Amino acid sequence: MPDPLDLIHLRTLVAIADCGGFHRAAAALRVSQSTVSQHVRLLERRLKAPLVEKAGRGVRFTGHGEAMLVEARRILAVHDESLRRLEVVAERGILVGCTEHAADQMLPQLLAAMRQGFPGRSVRFRIDRSTSLAQDVARGTLDLAVVLAGAEPFGTPVAELPLHWYAAPQFAPPGPGEAWPVVAFEEPCGLRQRALQALEHDGRVAAITAESTSLDGVVAAVRAGLGVALLPSTGRTPAGLAALRELPEVGTAGLHVAARRGIDPELEETACAVSRAFFAPPRLRTVA
Repeated sequence: MPDPLDLIHLRTLVAIADCGGFHRAAAALRVSQSTVSQHVRLLERRLKAPLVEKAGRGVRFTGHGEAMLVEARRILAVHDESLRRLEVVAERGILVGCTEHAADQMLPQLLAAMRQGFPGRSVRFRIDRSTSLAQDVARGTLDLAVVLAGAEPFGTPVAELPLHWYAAPQFAPPGPGEAWPVVAFEEPCGLRQRALQALEHDGRVAAITAESTSLDGVVAAVRAGLGVALLPSTGRTPAGLAALRELPEVGTAGLHVAARRGIDPELEETACAVSRAFFAPPRLRTVA
């Protein structure tokens, strides 16, 4: 099998023709003039024929050179078009993460916006805890993620979710001197720390009675009467739970859209716009 032609050498040959000489080709390719000369020599050695010759102060292509120039343009055009097609295929998939607290309500709108704004690209979602999603965005294994802001906020703020205490309807508050049973996410979890600190600052003793890695697990434990939980509100009370008004107000939790480095800015802007619109008043107070 013959040795393949070097695409870099072919680009150099085309640059000489398009720019009108070795010096200008070197400037266009951002290489030295000696490098351009070397590429031509190597290509001539490979083809065993002269391709470019001096003509006064300039250069001209030989018969072999003119024929090679036609083939070089054709080879490079096919090569570059193939790369463009492959890049489009690689870009078709969009992987989006979403915190469990907002997934069931806002994902349909986010999916519709992604499909409308980026037709031909598949969209896949991953629902997980904010800490895991933020880590995967930072690693580049997730394109985007809608997450609760942690101790070190990551991404673009899009909303503030009010934090509420929830319990089962039949929940009986502890008596004087008894600890308040708390259901929480497993560590690391910013909500867990805020819940314990809020109860402590209010002069109440607290004890973790159940913990889970998922929102479903936390809600199930609270629904079973195992304790109270501090959760962000997305506009409705979780099924089977009731808001508990007697515990101290804790404020809000920031909702952010995190995007991996190098992502198409339009993807990030679409996710931010949908998130802001979804949580806009009268649903929730948004961040400008």
